[in-house]
Parts: sequence; structure tokens; C-alpha cells
Amino acid sequence: MVDVVFTGGRVVDVRTCTSRIANVAVEHGKIVDISAHELPAKRVVDAAGLVVAPGFIDVHGHLDGHAYAGQLSAMQGITTTVGGNCGLSPLDLEGWFAGQARTGYVINQAELVGHSFSMRRAVGIEDVNARASAAQTDAMVRIADRALRAGAAGVSLGLDYAPGSGLAEIDAMAAIAAEYGRCLPVHTRLFTQNDLYSLYEMLAAAKRSGGRLLLSHFVYQYSGFGTLRPALDVVDAARAKGMDVWMDSGMYTDWATYAGTATFDEQTIKDNSLRFGDMVAATGKYTGTRLNRELYELLRHKYPDESIICYSGEPYEIYEALQKPYAMMSTDAGAYAPGEGHPQIAGSYPRFLRKMVREKRLLGLEEAVYKCTLLPAQTYHIPGKGVLEPGYDADLVLFDRDAVRDNAKMPDKGEPDAPPDGIPYVMVNGVFAVDDGVFQNTRSGSVIRY
Repeated sequence: MVDVVFTGGRVVDVRTCTSRIANVAVEHGKIVDISAHELPAKRVVDAAGLVVAPGFIDVHGHLDGHAYAGQLSAMQGITTTVGGNCGLSPLDLEGWFAGQARTGYVINQAELVGHSFSMRRAVGIEDVNARASAAQTDAMVRIADRALRAGAAGVSLGLDYAPGSGLAEIDAMAAIAAEYGRCLPVHTRLFTQNDLYSLYEMLAAAKRSGGRLLLSHFVYQYSGFGTLRPALDVVDAARAKGMDVWMDSGMYTDWATYAGTATFDEQTIKDNSLRFGDMVAATGKYTGTRLNRELYELLRHKYPDESIICYSGEPYEIYEALQKPYAMMSTDAGAYAPGEGHPQIAGSYPRFLRKMVREKRLLGLEEAVYKCTLLPAQTYHIPGKGVLEPGYDADLVLFDRDAVRDNAKMPDKGEPDAPPDGIPYVMVNGVFAVDDGVFQNTRSGSVIRY
């Protein structure tokens, strides 16, 4: 007798981008059968009318073991997250992995080692505009090497946050990631509107290293100024030449980051024609308040660790980017207190399914699921995940194609952490994280070490 059988659901085969009505049997944390047979089970879940898909893999998160962020991720169908993005991560990954394995977590976690906040600070670079010395670069390489030996998924860069990062240290990070065959996810620099230098910079570095490049939250970086289409053309050309380059994007053009970062330097705001009235506080005592000059100065200097959302871009830019065959879904979700943050923390994947599949019909159901599952699993070489096949881990999400809907809003318009509709079941390694729409507060997620 198996543990659970999901009966009569539309099961998505992401290898062929097809689907069929079948039963899925789970035992001891693994998928053991997908067929028309209904094996005897301790529990039978009627999946008629539901899509049965591999659990979603979020390649760009900042959860890093945060409990509430994990809950919101599970509620929207995510069963695996890659943390440590944008150059911000724990540096003692041996200790971090051990701690996460000891305490447990609701979903699976892979972790990157971060350059642009974490390593630079560790080697004594206090000025974000400063170049690293040769000795400091060598020290960062040693930190990265230690983290990669401990099982890091790759090396992340957040060049927006460390504009002083020079080509030598970028090349060093790209080279060490390539040496281990790991990914190099990059939050590219923000210079001025219509400027693609940041994209050319990273493509050149990836070419020199021969490694795998993932362009992080691509729409956030290149939307709003008529730059997205030329940027996509640049990536298309690089891939046509055989480069191993990919991109991820969320379902929002309005981005968020910390008030005290270089992104919100006054000169950067001017260079990119941003306006205080297009910004809203996302966390802290001023959550939901539109910025003016006074509040901007207050957040920058007194509350630099609070987040600000900047309204930018057009929805069509998201749709165009996510139709690219090398584009996968992501959230950029961070660790926020209840009632705070950006709606991406709760609404990204249901919004993707609602907009791209049901309403706009820009992607077929199966292709959309592929972009949330197998494509990220292949990009990060995650074993046992992203596919529904016997022998694979029992990470599943069941959703109603006709009812799935994001309810999260920008903090000046509603609840940024409102859970979605239409995702009644989420399973992580054979354990229900969401059961009949109710979060279970389980800790069945595994630590993914390379």
C-alpha cells in the first residue's frame, strides 16, 4: 500500500510538454507510479479537474531559511528555492547547510555564495564604489572556493549594489564558478536608461570563463525605457553563437530593494528618470506610503534596511520576455514581516498561470509548467526535481487552471502577502505542505548541496 494516490488529474509531462489524465502514486517521498492504475493507498486525493505538475522551482529567491517567506512560497506552489542571490548570502555555507538540515524547512533549499554584498564586506571593502585590490580579489576567490566545496549552487553577483566592482573581480568570480561547473546568476548594473553596457559586460565575462550565466530578474533590469527588446536581441545573438546563457523573470515590472543601496543613490535616480512619487515604502512603519523628498531622505539615512518599491515598466515587457525559450519564472521573494513587502512574495506563480496561460494565452499550459520546473532544474543541475516520473522526488503542485489567481497587491493598494486561490495541494518530498488549501507548517524540505 502506497502513501498517497492523486487520482484523475491532468498530469503534465514537462519533457514532452504534453499532459494526460492519470493517477500519481507516492511512497516514501518518491513518485512510484503514474498510470491509469489506482494503487491501494493510505490516502486518496481526488485530483479531477486539477492540473498535477512538478513542484515549482524558484531560481531567484532571498528566503535563506526565513519561516514566513517559506510559507508564502509553498502556498504559491514553490517546492524548491535557490537563495543567496544578488551577491547577498551566508559565507559559512558549511555551517548554514548544517543548521538548515538540523532545523528543517518547509521547502527544499539550494544556496549560492554572494559576492557583491557578502564577500566584498568580508575582505574589508566598505565603499560600494571602491575597486577590490588584487589581494582582496584573491581573498574573495578563496571564500568562493570554500563555499563551492561546501555545496554552493554557484556564485551570485549584485553589481547594482557594488558599482565599484571591476572586471578583474568579476572575471575571478565567473572563473571560479565555471571551474566547479556551477551557475553564475547576475543582477546586472544599473547605469542609465537605454544603456546595455551592463549586459555586454556580463556576456563578455561569461564568454571568457566559458561558464553558465543566468541573467537575474531580467525585466526588472531592462524594462521601462524601451530597452527590453534590444536587450533580448543581444541575448538571442549570444545564444546563437553557442553561449550558455539563460534568464529569469518575475511577473511584475515594479521592483523592490533596500533604501540604503546604491540603487537609490540620488544620482542613479536622476540618471534613470525615476521619481519619488513612483516609489512606495514596502516595509517598516511607513509601509504603503508613497515617497516624497522628505520620506526618501528619512528612509535613506535613518532606515536604510527598509525596502522601497519603484513603479516602472509596462506589462507587455514581461509577456515578451517570458515567451523566450530560455526564460524561466522566478520571484525575487525576500524575507518580510506579515503585511509587508512586494506582492511577488505571494503572487508570482499564480499570476504567471493566470496571465500567461488563461487570460493572454501566450503560453500553453504545459510549456508554462516547463518554465517553472524542468527548465530551472536543468539550469541549476538539480537532481531528482522538476519532473513527474517514477523515482523522482515527490514534489508536486496541484492547481485549478480555471481558478488559479493571485490576490497579493502592492502595499499601497492592499495586502502584499495575500495567499492565492486555486492551489489546493502542494507536496514536498512526499509530505503535504499545503493540504486542501491550508498551510501545514511542515519541515520536509531538503538541503540541496552540490
